[in-house]
Amino acid sequence: MKLDLAGRTAVVTGASKGIGLAVTRALVAEGAQVAAGALNGSEELTALAEAGVATVLGDLTTMPGCQALVDLAVDRFGGVDLLINNVGGVRPRTGGFLEVTDADWQWALELNLFSAVRATRAALPHLIESAPSAIVTICSVNATLPDPGVIDYSAAKSALRSFSKSLSKEVGPLGVSVNTVSPGPVETALWLGPGGVADTLSRAQGVDPATVRDAAVAGTPTRRFTRPDEVAQLVLLLASSTVSNLTGSDVLIDGGMVSTL
Repeated sequence: MKLDLAGRTAVVTGASKGIGLAVTRALVAEGAQVAAGALNGSEELTALAEAGVATVLGDLTTMPGCQALVDLAVDRFGGVDLLINNVGGVRPRTGGFLEVTDADWQWALELNLFSAVRATRAALPHLIESAPSAIVTICSVNATLPDPGVIDYSAAKSALRSFSKSLSKEVGPLGVSVNTVSPGPVETALWLGPGGVADTLSRAQGVDPATVRDAAVAGTPTRRFTRPDEVAQLVLLLASSTVSNLTGSDVLIDGGMVSTL
C-alpha cells in the first residue's frame, strides 16, 4: 500500500522509546521528515538524529516544550503536516482510590491529556495551513475499560478521546483529520520494564512479573502483547492520505481485548 508520506513533515512527541520511537522510525522509512521530541534522550533517538531527524529534548507537558518542538519542525522543514501525540504514562495505584493524591491526579492529567492539548495547540495553525493534514493521538483501551488500578490514567485517557472527537468536528471542514489509536498492552518499558506495570503489580501482589504479564493478555483472543511496530503502522495509515476521510474515530489495536460491539 502506498501511503504517500514521503516529503511530509511530522512532529512526534515522546519519541525516545516505545511506541513513539517505533512511529519515528516508520515515518523515516516512508521518507517523511520528522521532528521528534522527548523529555530524555536515548541511544536510538541519537542515531535517528544523526540520520536527519530533528530532535528536541524538553518537557512536552508544558506549552513552551511543545512550542519549541513545533518551531523546530517549521524552521527545519518549512511547516507541519502531521502531528503524532504519543506522550503518556501510567502508575498503577495499588493502594486504592483513597491513596491517589491530588498530585497523582495532576500528574496523570498533565502527561496523558494536557500534553496532547498543548502540542495540538502549537501545531494546529500549521496543520490548517498545510491541509490536508492529520493528527493521530495515542489513547488507550482504558478510555473505555476504566480500571480502579489505573483510575487516574483511565480518566485522563477518556478525556483525551473526548477531546480528540470534539476537535475533529471543528477542524474537519478545514482539512485536518483527527483520530486516536487505542492499544491494549504493548511490549514497551511502560509495561514490561523495571518499574513498569508488570513490575509494580508483581511486587504489590507478591508474584513473578511474568505471571502479571501473562495474565494481562490471557483473556484476549491473540493471547499476546501488541508490538510497538504494529501500533506504528496503524498510526501511519491514519496519518496518510489513504484514509483521509476517516476522522473522529478511535481505532483499537488490542488483540481483541475489548469485546463489546
